[in-house]
Amino acid sequence: MNAVLFEALWLSIDCSGIDISILPFQVHVKMADEAVCVGPAPTSKSYLNMDAIMEAIKKTRAQAVHPGYGFLSENKEFARRLASEGVTFVGPDTHAIQAMGDKIESKLLAKNAKVNTIPGFDGVVKDADEAVRIAREIGYPVMIKASAGGGGKGMRIAWNDEETREGFRFSSQEAASSFGDDRLLIEKFIDNPRHIEIQVLADKHDNALWLNERECSIQRRNQKVVEEAPSTFLDPETRRAMGEQAVALAKAVKYSSAGTVEFLVDTKKNFYFLEMNTRLQVEHPITECITGLDLVQEMIRVAKGYPLRHKQADIPINGWAVECRVYAEDPYKSFGLPSIGRLSRYQEPLHVSNVRVDSGIQEGSDISIYYDPMISKLITYGSDRAEALQRMEEALDNYVIRGVTHNIALLREVIIHPRFVQGDVSTKFLPDVYPDGFKGHKLTDLEKRELLAIATSLYMSYLVSQQVEVDGMKLNVTSEWNLASPLLSVTIDGTQRTIQKFTRDTGLNILKYFSFCLFLKYKLRILTKLAAELSKYMPEKAVEDTTSILRSPMPGAVVAVSVKPGDLVSEGQEICVIEAMKMQNSMIAAKTGKVKALHCKAGETVGEGDLLIELE
Repeated sequence: MNAVLFEALWLSIDCSGIDISILPFQVHVKMADEAVCVGPAPTSKSYLNMDAIMEAIKKTRAQAVHPGYGFLSENKEFARRLASEGVTFVGPDTHAIQAMGDKIESKLLAKNAKVNTIPGFDGVVKDADEAVRIAREIGYPVMIKASAGGGGKGMRIAWNDEETREGFRFSSQEAASSFGDDRLLIEKFIDNPRHIEIQVLADKHDNALWLNERECSIQRRNQKVVEEAPSTFLDPETRRAMGEQAVALAKAVKYSSAGTVEFLVDTKKNFYFLEMNTRLQVEHPITECITGLDLVQEMIRVAKGYPLRHKQADIPINGWAVECRVYAEDPYKSFGLPSIGRLSRYQEPLHVSNVRVDSGIQEGSDISIYYDPMISKLITYGSDRAEALQRMEEALDNYVIRGVTHNIALLREVIIHPRFVQGDVSTKFLPDVYPDGFKGHKLTDLEKRELLAIATSLYMSYLVSQQVEVDGMKLNVTSEWNLASPLLSVTIDGTQRTIQKFTRDTGLNILKYFSFCLFLKYKLRILTKLAAELSKYMPEKAVEDTTSILRSPMPGAVVAVSVKPGDLVSEGQEICVIEAMKMQNSMIAAKTGKVKALHCKAGETVGEGDLLIELE
């Protein structure tokens, strides 16, 4: 929302914002001319509470509403209620929202507009039994997904009957929670595709443009993590064909505003319509970078009734842009399970050239269990892809985040991975590259020596320049050693490195060393010779046996508990369901046994590491 507010304020438009009771000091609230609280933290009582938001609109006498990226941004009833009050909705009209927001109806419209579509069932799936029957008819694997909404919520891949039943249950629950609509559809799952989307822009005068593509294939749990524009995969002919089909669909529903038509593209460059998002996408800044258009400004102009100022021939591809979604997540757990906490220190890398950071938080902000865990969108731009990626690497190195676990280690690993650098990506990139999960970066012998040399020099930081010997190799280390700064610039044998220091205790240094180590935290003990000799007599803490217990891997709310004390459970059986940041996660037993004790119940909030169940 900050990008929307910034643009509106730049256009000299008075702005009002909405907030919630537990987060009254959000950045967008400070930017706005005024703000109205619309309720407590749960989305159903605040950001999805249409009555409260309409009351805020009346109270502030707002003449127009920009809905942002989520919540009610694709809700036709909200747009209808605004229209009935004479308030302009900065987005498409209710007809287009209904047509494209409903994946079942949008697929039928896409077929009629001669847009390539994925084979599947073109109706609403009534229950789990029908889901299984339809999946068998289509042929596994299938994709079960919410008819309303998007953003990866309410989506499950099923490879058999059991997964179809489970997917139907979780998808319908997530869809109801996120969009207030639990209708589902099922279609053929195209294995190993690319996810490429076309940005469209249309006005109320029958003009429509396609603003090139965005490559969004790096995903986890069907949610985008790294995006770039343009795509390394598309040739001019395929790009034009996709763009023309996207515009044809927009015109078929008389679309007016910025929107995105998403496609799956196979290895032979066949492309299939996936869905249309009738709102501003999170990743829109990379399109702005390569085209020079300000999409928020264009949305406001269209909503006011102005015609588009550009023709299709005016839309360029200038340079390359990359966006990394920085999440409050632990990337070592399923590529990113949510983390909560307070940002005790926060410093964006805005000193790096051609870097843009869109965020709604600041130092001291709380990351809660109620909302999407995104901290920011980090965007870099270059004259070509190599330059944009080099700037992204530098920006990630210089991004300071304390107080919550985050995914920068994963992001940095992705953007320098040989497959990604070569453009060899698909929606299965993460599980293909890290089949056993993300483990971080393995240091080479030289990297290990350099890290140890820097840590030792930091321990002796009263000396500006030092020579450190590690395993027989002498390394010269120089720095100003400003220990008050979270970022330290270090020169080692003439090469500049950037590190982040977390804590420095007596004999203990904990560093982040970026040049090779990919934003990993390394715990290093720097000891005198005597202390090192004595340390071998210190007892080590025993590792906890987790086979007979189940701990929560993330903070969240317990949605359901499936067992009770005395029940016999099998390995892999569901014990409970935890919802964190609008995603539902099934917690399963690690072994077969009898339930000895339950330590949670439906409706309770649990923290990361909290004990959920004990088995005999």
